[in-house]
Amino acid sequence: MKITLRLIVSLVLAVTSVTAGFSLYQVDKEKSRMASSLERRTSILADSLRESVAYLVRRGLSARLEGLVVRFGNRKRLEGIAVFDMDGNIITATPELEPDIPQPFPEAVKTMLSNSPSSRLRDINGKETYIYVLPLKSKGKTNGAMALFNDASYINLRLKEIWKYNLLRFLIYTVLIVLITLVVVRWSITGPIARMAQWMREVRTGKDKADLSRFPRGDILSSLINEASHMAKSLTAARAKAEEEAKLRFRAASLWTAHRLKEHMRAELNGKKLFLVSNREPYMHEKSGRDIRCIVPAGGLVTALDPVMRICDGLWLAHGGGDADRETVDAYDKVRVPPEEPAYTLRRVWLSKEEEMGYYYGFSNEGIWPLCHITHTRPVFRLEDWVYYQKVNQKFAEALLEEIKDEECPLILIQDYHLALLPLLIKEKRPDARVALFWHIPWPNPEAFGICPWQQEILMGMLGADLVGFHIQFHCNNFLDTVERFIESKTDWEQFSVTRGGHTTLVKSFPISVSFENFPDTEAARKENRSLREQLFRETGLHAKYLGVGVDRIDYTKGIPERFSAVERFLEKNHEFIGQFTFVELGAPSRTHIKKYHDLIAEVEETVERVNWRFQTKEWKPILFLKAHHTHEEISRFYKSADLCMVTSLHDGMNLVAKEFVSARDDGDGALILSQFAGASRELTDALIINPYDIEEMADAIYRCLTMDENEKKERMARMRHVVRENNIYRWAGDLITALARLRPSSCME
Repeated sequence: MKITLRLIVSLVLAVTSVTAGFSLYQVDKEKSRMASSLERRTSILADSLRESVAYLVRRGLSARLEGLVVRFGNRKRLEGIAVFDMDGNIITATPELEPDIPQPFPEAVKTMLSNSPSSRLRDINGKETYIYVLPLKSKGKTNGAMALFNDASYINLRLKEIWKYNLLRFLIYTVLIVLITLVVVRWSITGPIARMAQWMREVRTGKDKADLSRFPRGDILSSLINEASHMAKSLTAARAKAEEEAKLRFRAASLWTAHRLKEHMRAELNGKKLFLVSNREPYMHEKSGRDIRCIVPAGGLVTALDPVMRICDGLWLAHGGGDADRETVDAYDKVRVPPEEPAYTLRRVWLSKEEEMGYYYGFSNEGIWPLCHITHTRPVFRLEDWVYYQKVNQKFAEALLEEIKDEECPLILIQDYHLALLPLLIKEKRPDARVALFWHIPWPNPEAFGICPWQQEILMGMLGADLVGFHIQFHCNNFLDTVERFIESKTDWEQFSVTRGGHTTLVKSFPISVSFENFPDTEAARKENRSLREQLFRETGLHAKYLGVGVDRIDYTKGIPERFSAVERFLEKNHEFIGQFTFVELGAPSRTHIKKYHDLIAEVEETVERVNWRFQTKEWKPILFLKAHHTHEEISRFYKSADLCMVTSLHDGMNLVAKEFVSARDDGDGALILSQFAGASRELTDALIINPYDIEEMADAIYRCLTMDENEKKERMARMRHVVRENNIYRWAGDLITALARLRPSSCME
């Protein structure tokens, strides 16, 4: 009944809308037509009388003028004519009309002053009257005015008739529609559905002889009836399999999306808040003249975790490094982000210049970073840096403990090597906390890690966590090897866990990824990307047939000089591509306070200058180095336009650039050259996997990308897009947070 009522109401509303809209349109058109016709007839009559009236006025022939007015004043719908002198007073007028005309007549005065005809609607003696006034001229001089008064009331009468007839039509249509709808719904829908429901109830309650003959063949539900009969026969078997199939569906899982992650996190977290801690903040406020602008710092960590925090409305604790960061927080050092659509809270921790130099630039990036990346860069360990590293970790711990003081069994996700001591500092004060540490960079073998003078302190700090995550299993293996070598503990290689002092730490791999817009590869996307490429060429002044792209934070682990050398060698070996291929490097300066990074920028710029000097022409250059902090939108344009992307890391935990490039290629085109020493190479096996130390191999890979068969290129990209689509950032976050939420420290056990 409710469905029928909703259907009838919907149809009535639709008919009402159509009828009202059509009536408004019809009335408006009819009113315009009739008004236009009235104005046209009046102006024609006025023009025909104008010269005669002007002549009689100039000559002062009042009797003849009065006769003319009387003779023409009784035409159909013409109420009368009036002639006025220069003061707007009546010279002569239709007798029946004259008493109702004010003197002086404003419209006549206005017309003579403007020296042009005018018209208006006015109520005269209770009747709507159309007044048309025009100046009287004789020998170029205005000597009065003439007004024609037309009955306009017939227009409203006609419009009322239209509304009346359309209302009648509406009532007739409504009654017919309601009756027909009731008959059709009852006959073809609700009746058969009611009988079908009764039959299914009989089947569900075990009446094996449920009668199907009551349903007429050829009925609108005949297909459903046939399928229902087959369903009844297999109902018992289906019930037996239902639970197992549900489990399989949940484990196999369809595509992870932001919505699915949100629902998953709601179920897993059960209303609990997620606390995320990192050195780098997701949003930084900087001064730009008198204004303050909000920027997103470069790096894979922010790219990966910002979508997660948007979903869970948690709290992100990070170092406030922007020169306007203090001006944008509240009294508790907090600000809601992102600014355009606040979704979670950012709490900033303030560091002095000395703390930042010692903890971040010193111990973290001159010590741990080169220690964990096998790039033949010697780590530098200084006692004063280690002291600052401990001090800053303690400062983060105090801020975090303040935020979780009212939380029961809080969930804490700590990010990266800057905060290796934080898990233990938290656990000592809050043993009920569930703490995970995700290590975003590689973990070296025990021999390499043994260089660090404070190896045991770092390992014990990390083992304070309930869960330690790495990008790939190889790094998990190295970590357990290192713990066995330097820490007295029990290592379980089957469960991948470490037990020390009654506390167990799980060690698992969680390959990080990017979000993936699940758009099909279409010809429209290919056309759009070609147009985008032409636009980029115009903006950058490039003149080339083929385009390569690299996107990196300028770091010695990224293999940027080696990449440029490969471009140089490619042009040496393949002269036909000189003037045809340009490689664009989008490089974000980083850690320029460290001499090694400062020297690296100089080396990169020298390499670019050398290669360009050798090959460039008046309108073309082989390498375009764009050194700046680029927005995601700017980078995406290059991803979509490039023929190939080069990721030549000398050593990398994952490298999200490779996955970002694949995700951006909604046209199914493009090729990826990927270092075997990047974690992404374990998943994106359809990329051209290269050794970044082998310049010849990289040069040949460039040539192969540019000459690869289109079908092969698209098949490779399709397979890589499938991998990134299935293993996207939402799956990574779901797996990691699920593992964290299901941890059960002893103090949280019921």
